[in-house]
Amino acid sequence: MIFIKDSLRAAVEAASGGTVTVLYTAKGQPTYMHIIPRFNLQDIDPALGTGTHPAFIVNGVEKSELFIGQHAGCLRDGELLSLPGVDCVTSIDFDQSLNYAAACGQGHHLMTHAEQAAVSLWCWKNGFMPRGNTAYGRSSDATFETGRRADKKSPGDTSGSARTLTGSGPVSWRHNNNPNGIADLCGNVWEWRGGLRLMDGEIQVLANNNAADSKNSQTKASSAWRAISASTGELIAPGSAGTLKYDASAAGTTTDHGAPVLSDAVSNRNGDAGSDEHTPGHTAEAFEKITSKAGLIVPSIAKALSLFPLDASHGGDVLYVRNYGERLALSGGGWGDGASAGVFALSLRNARSNWNTNIGARPAFVL
Repeated sequence: MIFIKDSLRAAVEAASGGTVTVLYTAKGQPTYMHIIPRFNLQDIDPALGTGTHPAFIVNGVEKSELFIGQHAGCLRDGELLSLPGVDCVTSIDFDQSLNYAAACGQGHHLMTHAEQAAVSLWCWKNGFMPRGNTAYGRSSDATFETGRRADKKSPGDTSGSARTLTGSGPVSWRHNNNPNGIADLCGNVWEWRGGLRLMDGEIQVLANNNAADSKNSQTKASSAWRAISASTGELIAPGSAGTLKYDASAAGTTTDHGAPVLSDAVSNRNGDAGSDEHTPGHTAEAFEKITSKAGLIVPSIAKALSLFPLDASHGGDVLYVRNYGERLALSGGGWGDGASAGVFALSLRNARSNWNTNIGARPAFVL
């Protein structure tokens, strides 16, 4: 059904120069997708390694392109769709997000962290960090930039739920500073991302972009989760010695427990196991200020997956970490997060069961 050439799809492709298309779900509903062509790691930066970026490898097969939801997802008839000019779905947990995305049919999935990393690194390479709804309907960095609030209140009004309608902001809120770009990756709502989690501080992923295949389980007990060797960058069994972890042993000025550190051990467990998702006990720092344990040579895969910064020009986007229990990935930031929000902003502090009015999800697709 994705190849049906109807008037809507033809019009969208013509208007975008072929960079945006309309796919059709299992129930025949349209969903707007931006096409990201495959690229190599070394074309972004030699520090990332060589070969195809992991986001374009699914179950060992290289993909020529990714289809990323041009808009944050909305829920229609049990399917997670990318549609312009609507209020995005919120208050859904991680597993619900997976299921609503997969319900669209084969190839459809919840946008993964590997895909987010690919888009973020593309933005970094092209020298443009998109702004977004980071100040209650307007950009904290350029307050004259506004979107249409779903609650119909004025931009900047701190009351209400200040989500903006999908794609209603200016082109600077798109990943490529162009009307055909992916909208609202910075701010508006935090979005669940598949294929990445912390387990008691240990960074765990599904290999490459295997999280794009909904048949690969992302349950808490799934055997698909792999840890990353701090010495080689290879994917190894969770709980093995010397795996990459987020620690909080360094001093920090913006956090409860010190700035996050990439390490091969966890020496400071943030908070206690009795803390819930809305209490202190997390650590946070601007992404570009994340450091590594003395003597640790950061493997290139950590940089390719945007788990460690390439340099000091990532816009102040913040990494949040809780290093006890299972913590799933959220990206982008919310409508009130100011400069902390952005394409590199990553939260690893929430359990898979967490939900909130500032948490949503975005669909994606691979052939």
